[in-house]
Amino acid sequence: GLALFRAFLKTEYSDENIEFWVACEEFRVLVGHKKQAAKAQKIYNEFVAFQAPREVNLDSTTRLTTINSMGSIDKHLFEQAQKRIQALMEKDSYQRFLRSEVYLSHLNSASAASNRSSGIK
Repeated sequence: GLALFRAFLKTEYSDENIEFWVACEEFRVLVGHKKQAAKAQKIYNEFVAFQAPREVNLDSTTRLTTINSMGSIDKHLFEQAQKRIQALMEKDSYQRFLRSEVYLSHLNSASAASNRSSGIK
């Protein structure tokens, strides 16, 4: 599912959203301040900083809150920003994904395979 959604987002030129979300998930489970600090800086440089190469669409308040929190890194650092991007994907691109040919074709293929394995014709 994630790979299919990621591929769909690439066709819409918005795969930075899912990449940011996944990076935040990876960050959240890191143990050790050095690892967290390195990953936080990488996420910040790639997705959060103004004019970042894969800048995600954050409102100014969330972006500034995240930037200001970079000085005191903990596992909740990107939580607000991640929730904003998740909500954006849920309302926008995920709804289009569920109606896309890629998803519907995959769903039909999975359904047909399930029917074949259970003997339904």
